[in-house]
Amino acid sequence: MSTPATSGTSAGPRDPAIRVPRFARPRTFGFVLLVTGAVGWAASAILVLERLALYENPGHVTSCDVNPWVSCGRVMGTWQSELFGFPNPLIGIVAFALILATAMVVLSGAAPGRWYWAGLQVGVSLGTVFVIWLWSQALFEIYILCLYCMVVWAAMIPLFILLTVRNLVYGVIPAPQVLVRFAAEWAGTLVAIVYVLVSASVFVRFFPAFTGG
Repeated sequence: MSTPATSGTSAGPRDPAIRVPRFARPRTFGFVLLVTGAVGWAASAILVLERLALYENPGHVTSCDVNPWVSCGRVMGTWQSELFGFPNPLIGIVAFALILATAMVVLSGAAPGRWYWAGLQVGVSLGTVFVIWLWSQALFEIYILCLYCMVVWAAMIPLFILLTVRNLVYGVIPAPQVLVRFAAEWAGTLVAIVYVLVSASVFVRFFPAFTGG
């Protein structure tokens, strides 16, 4: 079920013809932010702890060193793991903390202004671009998977898609009505499709590892 859209303030969509999907209702969306933020933050925190352990002991075996193809430790030894001169998970620690803070604000009943949602959209979109780059590096350059990194991917997929659809519905992102309706009706399907595509890309690329070939 979806509820009729309301117009005017940041609490409701601008177009009264658009209906709000269940996940985009303020309280429900607060839980979306809470879950994705918590999962992403926890994975980032574990990666930071593992990175610190490697600094202290270069021979440290990380908790996700499973085999030659699945090894956080080997990934941490690449330049891609410190693209900006420091461990990438530190970015996740800060970014997902902001997502969690936003979740608390929304769940408390507060209604951030459109400018806030626009800023959050920019930040999450940049984070998604970074994650896509990391995915491409893991599959086509490094050829090693990091389990905790994949957990971050899993958190970013619904976070980006559902936030984008939420902002389309509420008019934060201007778009034709037909696009907004499509996004609102198919948001869950889009999330599922992206999960399938990412999973398929990993399986195909690492098929020899999965089959023992």
